[in-house]
Amino acid sequence: MQQHLRRCGGVAFAALRRVRHIPHAAATPPPSAWRCPSTPRLYSTADMSQQLPSNLVQIMEQRMKLIEQRSAFLQEKINQPAASPDEYSRANKEFHKLESTMELIQDLRSKQKEIEGLKSLVTNSAEEKDMLEMAAEELLEAVEEEKRLQHALFRTLLPKDEADERDCILEVRAGTGGEEASLFAMDIFRMYEKYSQKNGWKFDAIDIMESAVKGYKEASGAISGPGAYGKLKFESGVHRVQRVPITEKSGRVHTSAVSVAVLPQADEVDVQLCNEDLRIDTYRSGGSGGQSVNTTDSAVRITHVPTGTVVAIQDERSQHQNKAKALKVLRARLYELERHRLHTDRSKLRSEQIGSGDRSERIRTYNFPQGRVTDHRVGVTHHAIEDVMEGESLDIFIEALLLQEEMDSIASFAS
Repeated sequence: MQQHLRRCGGVAFAALRRVRHIPHAAATPPPSAWRCPSTPRLYSTADMSQQLPSNLVQIMEQRMKLIEQRSAFLQEKINQPAASPDEYSRANKEFHKLESTMELIQDLRSKQKEIEGLKSLVTNSAEEKDMLEMAAEELLEAVEEEKRLQHALFRTLLPKDEADERDCILEVRAGTGGEEASLFAMDIFRMYEKYSQKNGWKFDAIDIMESAVKGYKEASGAISGPGAYGKLKFESGVHRVQRVPITEKSGRVHTSAVSVAVLPQADEVDVQLCNEDLRIDTYRSGGSGGQSVNTTDSAVRITHVPTGTVVAIQDERSQHQNKAKALKVLRARLYELERHRLHTDRSKLRSEQIGSGDRSERIRTYNFPQGRVTDHRVGVTHHAIEDVMEGESLDIFIEALLLQEEMDSIASFAS
């Protein structure tokens, strides 16, 4: 199934865009490797009118029984007077995580019983014609509701990234292209700031290192809001720009690049930092001048000795504030390292289907002379580059990537 999903990618996305109302993005015809053979038909949870394939229904039924058994076990554990506070807390937390899924299971079980009763009434009853017609109508409505509940439950059972609902750390660095790369890094950083505001998320700049032309050599920010990491996680990688730099007098188009990293924010509970593992250095901040710049040791550099991870922040005038920001970024980086170690198999699947998100991988090209933006992982091109840079049309690519992730999850569910 996984290989079939890869083959069907282009055609599937074109069909599912209509269902999901993804804005139109002009693109070159999909490669022949993407053209979908006539069978089997591709399934997506985006199309609620589709019946779930029988193999998925069977797997889902097995998972439902396991969840019901687990929920009953946890309920019993919670009600045991002899349970320790720690056991009670863990069982109660897991039980509440299963509550919404259990509600869907119970609703589905109830609806299936209703359908069985209506089927029996329609096929075996000697009722009057009007009563039979009414029962037949109710049966059709019940079957549609059953399909809706199956789709909703199936979505909850798909493999999920536990970090999707977290806040995130955004890091942008100028790459090849000199000063032009730093200017594009600034544009990209501001693009995500505008996109965050559009989604109602809070965007806080953590640290910005300016270039000679007032671009950004490096910039980092904290994005806080529901599902921020889940929507932005596939933005990690190399973003390439093709345009005429403001410093170019002959009108030649230059190619530059910036690297973007999106990391889930970690709590102190997730990553415990031991003082003996940290080397903290303070120094005088550099910059274009201003109060406290180059006059106090306010800049902070923290090195995590076991991993060699280094974070330096000089954005605030207070050493205490810079240290707090540096620790936040350090936790996010260490959390991502641990996630990567624990999910290597999942990362491999993502690499095959979408791309690893590694900073060395070119993921998107912004061609200003042609007014287009192309995402190379899903083959989507949008011909309104200004809208993308304003954060307005970025969802075209994000929705396509999330759709591809869903297809991967379905393949994983069925395997």
